[in-house]
Amino acid sequence: MSSKATRIELFQLRTPQMRAFHLSWLAFFVCFFAWFAVAPLMPLIKGEFHLSKDQLANISIAAVAVTVFGRLIVGPLCDRFGPRRTYTWLLVLGAIPVFGIAFAHSYASFLFFRLAIGIAGAGFVITQYHTSVMFAPNVVGTANAAAAGWGNAGGGVAQSVMPWVLAAVVALGVQQGMGWRAAMFVPGVAMLIVAALYWRYGQDCPHGDYRELRAMGVLTESGKASGWRVFATAASNYRVWMLFVTYAGCFGIELFVHGVAASYYVDRFGLDLSHAGLAAGSFGLLALFARALGGIASDRLSRGHGLASRSWLLGALMLGEGLGLLWFSNTQTVSLAVAAMITFGLFTHMACGATYALVPFIDRKSLGGVAGNVGAGGNVGAVAAGFLLKSTGSVQHTFALLGGFVIAGSLCALAVRFSAEHTAREEELYQEALGLNQVEPAASSVAA
Repeated sequence: MSSKATRIELFQLRTPQMRAFHLSWLAFFVCFFAWFAVAPLMPLIKGEFHLSKDQLANISIAAVAVTVFGRLIVGPLCDRFGPRRTYTWLLVLGAIPVFGIAFAHSYASFLFFRLAIGIAGAGFVITQYHTSVMFAPNVVGTANAAAAGWGNAGGGVAQSVMPWVLAAVVALGVQQGMGWRAAMFVPGVAMLIVAALYWRYGQDCPHGDYRELRAMGVLTESGKASGWRVFATAASNYRVWMLFVTYAGCFGIELFVHGVAASYYVDRFGLDLSHAGLAAGSFGLLALFARALGGIASDRLSRGHGLASRSWLLGALMLGEGLGLLWFSNTQTVSLAVAAMITFGLFTHMACGATYALVPFIDRKSLGGVAGNVGAGGNVGAVAAGFLLKSTGSVQHTFALLGGFVIAGSLCALAVRFSAEHTAREEELYQEALGLNQVEPAASSVAA
């Protein structure tokens, strides 16, 4: 605890904790931007490739399916190789299919690259892992939620910005068929730039690089076991699967909305591509602050009401999300639809933040496995929503059913309980972090 930051000081980069914080959210931002950069362009691509409803549903499922496996893998990889190396390689490899989709000229090739781009979504687990090992218990929920929230905002920025990038390319004289392909080079290049920054300025933990620490005989807490043993230990913890379900019900919904919202506003309310992108983007941009609010609320509640209050908060937020989804599915005008989407979106993002405000307290020795398993739950939820859409054939009906599922899933949050021994140990670590910060104020540097 002595080396973990107990405050969040946003406007300085001199400490490894704050460099990790800013690098991790920036990396996830470009990952999320690249992941959903093509989504607001789908009405145009649909016409070019003459896609059927069934093919569109397959593309929506493909966008999030491979991320399930990516998130399960990168958690143990972080434990084994460290978040710095893992994130750098993910950004470099993830840029390849982003560039590749620009060369798709058939449904099959487009589907393949859309599937492969989903690996970028695994960056979320690395972001949460990196901030979890850098920040103390009193602010780790806030740090996790803020970093993930600002990263998630990349999806909202993609929804709003990519139609304008396309318009700028077309204004230069490029035909639309080539314009959307040229626009996809923007997120691909951004991923490579951030990969270079992560490699140059990041480090695995407050003490340095995992590889060097192991060579010196110094092991971090989560590095004591092999990566796959960490994964197996996490998978045997029932709390992990409860949070797996809750994350399916909040982040899974977020991914589903990013994939279908722009097309939904075009098809149901007759908006043009630019205005539909702005309407859909308002949902994603909530991540700039709403996810952080979930983490902040979880940290503040736990100070006065203990670890169990984090679970109760998550359950309440998911209940609000489910009710908001039911409202959104029954709106008849675009203005009400946007209002309902922002409402349930606020609860959705806050629930995501509250989920990962709980993750660092599940099992500290299996942090990578816990973060990876729970993160995969979000993509399982998105894949399930995609199959539900495929079976119903109606986005509106799908939203209504998802609202009911989220309300039921809120009960899983309440099932996350901790023993008296576990709670006492976390309280001891909490007090240890605060006590050391008072004695050695220079050891931590970040304001909650």
